[in-house]
Amino acid sequence: MDFQAIYDIARHELTVTIRNRWTALFAAVFAILVTGIAYFGVMAEGYSGMQSFTRTSASLLNLVLYIVPLISLTMGTLSLTGDKGSMELMFSQPVSRSEVVVGKMLGVFFSIAFSTMAGFAFAGMLVVLGHGTDGLARYAGLVALSLLLSLSFLSIALLVATVNGRKPRAIGFALFLWFFFVIFYDLLAISGALFLRGEAANAVLFLSLFGNPVDMVRVSTLILLENASIFGAAGAALLRFLGGGTLGLVVLVSALVVWIGAPVVIACRLLRRQDV
Repeated sequence: MDFQAIYDIARHELTVTIRNRWTALFAAVFAILVTGIAYFGVMAEGYSGMQSFTRTSASLLNLVLYIVPLISLTMGTLSLTGDKGSMELMFSQPVSRSEVVVGKMLGVFFSIAFSTMAGFAFAGMLVVLGHGTDGLARYAGLVALSLLLSLSFLSIALLVATVNGRKPRAIGFALFLWFFFVIFYDLLAISGALFLRGEAANAVLFLSLFGNPVDMVRVSTLILLENASIFGAAGAALLRFLGGGTLGLVVLVSALVVWIGAPVVIACRLLRRQDV
């Protein structure tokens, strides 16, 4: 691969995406939500005002798990399907198809990363003013895992855009995948485990964790926050099988890297066979 070509395509895609009003809207809304949750996240527990970094991270986790996959799937699919004729024009240039799609995916990723990190940074500055830097490393861990989650769903969006050439069909399938991974998947895994007993049920829950990037980021964040009480069935099975949080975190991050790379490899191979 020509990394200079990938860099040039990514820079061009980043410029186009940053200028898009939807990117600015996402950045503004995400910053407002992150700051609001950081301020009001545990008022029901008797706290008020800005929280510490650890409590802020726990409060923001569900927002990240719902919003980041949705934005990554929709923005990635919209960019990678492109307007009529735009992708054909890109593919006619003296670069490979793999370099085009990887460059475009990275450009979209950096625009999403800029938007999410701006929101996290604004809330983080307010937390520092109110509580100091205690727990900052865990907060940074949540930010890093959020970026990995975004990149994994952008990789899925690349595969969706490759398989479904038309934009309306690709967007519809991307929204279905968001519903499946974020809402339906856990119900499916737990329902499957209910038909089994003992170690077999634990094995199903353990293996199901690696089939969903959302669950992997959820459990990884809870390991960072040392909050074992709300791991859920799959997270508890992970610790039971691996025997500790540190090894579990390494395994989960490694699995996320596989989720990022595998759809890209499959999409590039499919794209080389298509008549574009």
